[in-house]
Amino acid sequence: MADYIYNSEAVENLGIKDTSILDRLVDYESARGAHMEKDRAHRDKRLSLKEAIAEYVNDGDIYTDSGFSYVRAANQALLEVARQGKKKLQMIGSPNSCVSYLMQAGCVDYAHVSYQGAEMRGYDRAVSRYIKEGRLTVLSDWSHGAMALGFKAAQIGSPGMFSKQLLGSDIVKYNPYVKVMDHPMKDVSDPVVFIPALYPDVTVIHVQHADMYGNARIYGPSVNDVAMAAAARKVIITAEEIVPESSFREENKGVAIPFLYVDAVVELPWGALPGSCPGYYFWSRQWWEKYFRFANLSDENFREFNEYWLLSCKDQFDFLEKLGGARFIAEARRQTRAAEGDNELDGVDMDYREWMPGMAPEDEQWF
Repeated sequence: MADYIYNSEAVENLGIKDTSILDRLVDYESARGAHMEKDRAHRDKRLSLKEAIAEYVNDGDIYTDSGFSYVRAANQALLEVARQGKKKLQMIGSPNSCVSYLMQAGCVDYAHVSYQGAEMRGYDRAVSRYIKEGRLTVLSDWSHGAMALGFKAAQIGSPGMFSKQLLGSDIVKYNPYVKVMDHPMKDVSDPVVFIPALYPDVTVIHVQHADMYGNARIYGPSVNDVAMAAAARKVIITAEEIVPESSFREENKGVAIPFLYVDAVVELPWGALPGSCPGYYFWSRQWWEKYFRFANLSDENFREFNEYWLLSCKDQFDFLEKLGGARFIAEARRQTRAAEGDNELDGVDMDYREWMPGMAPEDEQWF
């Protein structure tokens, strides 16, 4: 492995004692080796979720996943990572909103952070608490755009990219990977930031459609998923539906990820729960409210939450039943059609209230 020269100010500000913990994310040689050794055969790659996580997510891996916050995130795969008790993971993502329920399950020791939260639900207070208490080590700080450029550089095989992003912010003081330098094509001072290519160990990407070989179709914003699929050493696709390969030839709109990047394919309907999946279902706002307002406040609260939502659920169907089963399915489908403008139905209830199975309507609590 090459010796890397890191931003010394950031290393000092973050209190990193051993910089070797930083190496793997930017280790082009090992990433290239993993990519060259990848099996690109046109073969059936279908596995169960348990099998895929057991085989391709290892202790200490740099882990990232798909979508944006609660939108098309591979949430059910994250829960399986927790159920299998993976340890010492480094989490990276833009955003990295789902890190805390792996963190609080004891799976995550390190994070490359951009944003931890769920939009209008607010910032993730558990992440703040863990950082302050020294239970989560921040290895690098990023903006969304800068991290995206790192994944994009890896995708196209570039050592990195120059950008004006991060200039004028203090992020450069807390990111050991980025370097401020003069524009190499000018003979006057013109600062730019060098952002290196980023290579996660494993990415789990949830999509609407995939075939058994790993070709994947994404409806809606792909965010960083295409770049991450090319950059990561290992790629797991989870899909709402497994479709015939011929469907990709007949309709190539939205075909975003080719099979040659992919190591495993998992048929996983409702795999983004408790988040949303465009075209399929709206997100469970009640669940996120409960998570951010209750579970994140203390370790004791999370243990209670974790027992109910994670440990006692063997798969996404158990999880779905706890969200409300058929009642949730019907409303989530109507809401996503209304939110995406696919119908003109009146009376679609976009408000939300706390509801759990067995609760009488008069006991529903408005947030």
